[in-house]
Formats: sequence, structure tokens, C-alpha cells
Amino acid sequence: MAQIIDPLPSSSSDRVLCCYVNATSKIQVARITNVPMWYFERVVFPGQRLLFEAIDDALLEIHCGVMASSILSDTIPCDRLRIEAALDAAFEDLELGNAGFEAEPVVLVAATLAE
Repeated sequence: MAQIIDPLPSSSSDRVLCCYVNATSKIQVARITNVPMWYFERVVFPGQRLLFEAIDDALLEIHCGVMASSILSDTIPCDRLRIEAALDAAFEDLELGNAGFEAEPVVLVAATLAE
């Protein structure tokens, strides 16, 4: 997945595909600040899914907006937001014939429940 704006540093070899869902009724700001030489910040609207690439050690900070300020409401390790591992397991089951056409797709998603 290419991130045109603010791509990961080229020295980052352990990239993971991540998904975050804003399960609240408030607009949130998702930010990663612990990766040197990289800036990641996105607005996530209520019910929106955010797909992004990060490194395994990155921490996704979720900030809730209130009038003229921002409150850090959660910090989620990006290795807990990985969707590749779940997809790999699902494809492996399909290849081995362990899943039929009626099987539900597997997706790992973390969401903040605080409002």
C-alpha cells in the first residue's frame, strides 16, 4: 500500500499493513510519533476505517478533539492493528481446503470505545 504523503523512511524493512476503526461518534486524530524521520497524522471520522502502513514497533496515538484542544485517549501498538496476519491465515485455510465458500472473511480491527 503506497502512502504518497509522508511515506515511511526507505530504511524501514519491517512494514506492516494496519487497520484502525473509529467506533465513536466523535472525530479523532490518529498520529504516530515514535518513528524517527517520519510524520503520520490523519483525521478519522466516526465509523471510518483507516488503512495505513507502519513499522511493527510504531504506536498509534488516538486523540479526541474537544473545543480548541486535543486529548490523548488511547495508544495502540501497530502490531495489534496488523491485518496481514489474519489474511495470511485465511488464505492458508483456503489453500488447505479448511474453509468453504460459506466461511466469513477474517479481519483484525482495533477500535477505541472511549467517547
